[in-house]
Amino acid sequence: MYLLGLDIGTSSIKAAILDAETGICKASCQSPGTEMEILAPKSGWAEQDPELWWKHACIAVNEAIRKAEIKPDEIKAIGISYQMHGLVCVDKEMNVLRNSIIWCDSRAVETGNIAFSEIGADECLSHFLNSPGNFTASKLKWVKENEPDIFKKTYKIMLPGDFIAAKLTGEIKTTESGLSEGIFWDFMKSSPADLLLNYYGLDKSILAETVPTFGNQGTVSGEAAALTGLTSGTPVCYRAGDQPNNAFSLNVLNPGEIAATAGTSGVVYGVSNQVKYDPISRVNTFVHVNNSKSETRNGILLCVNGTGIMNSWIKKVAGDNLSYTQINEMAATVNPGSDGLLILPFGNGAERVLGNREAGCSIHNLNFNIHGKAHLFRAAQEGIAFALFYGIQIMQKMGVEIKVIRAGKANMFLSPVFGQTLADISGAVIELYNTDGAQGAARGAGVGAGIYTDFKTAFAGLQKIEIITPVTETHNLREAYLRWEKEVGE
Repeated sequence: MYLLGLDIGTSSIKAAILDAETGICKASCQSPGTEMEILAPKSGWAEQDPELWWKHACIAVNEAIRKAEIKPDEIKAIGISYQMHGLVCVDKEMNVLRNSIIWCDSRAVETGNIAFSEIGADECLSHFLNSPGNFTASKLKWVKENEPDIFKKTYKIMLPGDFIAAKLTGEIKTTESGLSEGIFWDFMKSSPADLLLNYYGLDKSILAETVPTFGNQGTVSGEAAALTGLTSGTPVCYRAGDQPNNAFSLNVLNPGEIAATAGTSGVVYGVSNQVKYDPISRVNTFVHVNNSKSETRNGILLCVNGTGIMNSWIKKVAGDNLSYTQINEMAATVNPGSDGLLILPFGNGAERVLGNREAGCSIHNLNFNIHGKAHLFRAAQEGIAFALFYGIQIMQKMGVEIKVIRAGKANMFLSPVFGQTLADISGAVIELYNTDGAQGAARGAGVGAGIYTDFKTAFAGLQKIEIITPVTETHNLREAYLRWEKEVGE
């Protein structure tokens, strides 16, 4: 008996097949082999074609089934993780009407800022726990104002994971957690956010029907089965945004537990049983996957857009065909603090942690007589860790205690320099596990299908593979961070 997890990422689509009994990953595949393109028709815009996600999902699933050497009908449930905050518009025949406006697109920043001002900060924060900011609801308002013909044809809007689930099942559904990430959820009323919908002139009927995060959300259609290699009738039993799902994949479900990820963007995500918010919405609160009427579980999310994408950019422009492993090894030859070289990694759209400011990426204190490629590699990784710590301090002011951070050993956490820098500057122990978003989605499917009777059973196969302990002497790094922080404020 097996479980399938899909992770709809910005760079690629991943599929993982887990043995439900052992929790061990039987096969893992991704498509495409190189990073998917982010389209930028204008400065600050970021789009992707949802049909391209589906195409690569089909390829990844077929390949995972082949690689696992199992029969498709042995897969008993499907879970989906997806890039958050994207907007997908479809007509009544479920045809995509425009490219998805994805998470790092900045075009709706001013739309959200005006709403925050006119509705009022107190009203927005007490009802939504966030500013409307640059989230999905504001992106939809932008479409309404700037692409009225497309808006008139729009029957339903979906998040990226909702779209993939709809392609699998033919049913357009979403979750309360998904609505909250789009600022379509009223925490005070525990219902869709009429206050914001009415302000933006959006009819509630444009939202998809909600289903529980865990449970039968529809079954694979005959058409989807033919394209994916799955068996018709296989249930989709879980879906969640990539960051709540990353936390779930690391068994981060209770207050005080912290998860991190550092892919294209970087995130630190803490679970709280309180309804809390940052007064200027630099970190954001959403409904966590295991929230219930009896137990409040919200996720406080810090996101830095310029993370893995910064490391990737440095590799492209200065890597000379070096592998990431080789780059990490070169970075490790430079002392902490990079001999004074500082990099601010904010070059991937408006950063919420900076109050939705587009600060851009910048390099400081470059000395032609001292600094070489190894310094650039290390300074980039330190800059990413510094940016995450910058946001962690905001979370700490909200009462989130951060002593241990759990992460999958993947992406930036494959770099010893990055992992040690984050541990040293934050003072937190970092625990790395043998999991990723696709595997987490597969475990979620097992819970939703009732194959796992509880969360403890679902995580029986989760293994801690590395611990990074903070180094006591971090004077040079601390000094470097203070200089870095000063540059951010200018």
